[in-house]
Amino acid sequence: MRTLVAVASLAALLAACDRIPAPPVADPATPPPAPAPPEAQAPVPSAAGEQGGTADWREIASAADASALGRLDEAWRLARAEAEEAGFAEQVEALGPLVDPNAGLTGRLQPPPGAYRCRTVKLGSHSPGGLGYVEYPFFRCTIELTPGGDLILTKTSGSQRTRGLLYPDTDRRLVFIGAQAWGADETGFPRYGEQRIRDQIGVFERIGSDRWRLVLPWPKVESKLEILELVR
Repeated sequence: MRTLVAVASLAALLAACDRIPAPPVADPATPPPAPAPPEAQAPVPSAAGEQGGTADWREIASAADASALGRLDEAWRLARAEAEEAGFAEQVEALGPLVDPNAGLTGRLQPPPGAYRCRTVKLGSHSPGGLGYVEYPFFRCTIELTPGGDLILTKTSGSQRTRGLLYPDTDRRLVFIGAQAWGADETGFPRYGEQRIRDQIGVFERIGSDRWRLVLPWPKVESKLEILELVR
């Protein structure tokens, strides 16, 4: 994923190339110099990044996950209605903008790197008989901007932790692609695509001053819609 720094560096390189004088024209009577012996070249660092080195989330997401993201509006409608019908209308209403499908704001979409407080809210049930509403306490999350330009969101505590990249999409949202780690025994995170049931895709939006949310439609387990709220 290119960063502004990478773009600026490229522009500076191109500008520098414009200032290099043209090589002198060799005298036809002068024989060309002998080729210099080959020099060892420093290895070029990989720019692949954590997930393919692309800024286009469509090149990373599976067809099934891309389809799920395309049905985001349906997930919002069904999940919220199911939570309210299950007797949690008051709790849902109290969440305010966090559960408003149209609460996403323009500008400052990328959260600054650092530590965040985060909590999960699940609406609707993934299967018949499941819970219609679950609200968890606050845990810990981090936002990391790597030297290669990857913007990484990680939920670092709790029994369901997640890690993935935030990709540019529109002026109101980023797209998250990542995977979950489960339980205390797992110390790392699976890569996206390694375990289908762990894969996650969603939209990341700013919904207030220093307040963001990650909305995951049609999670593989438990709910119809999962929301991760982040606050500084």
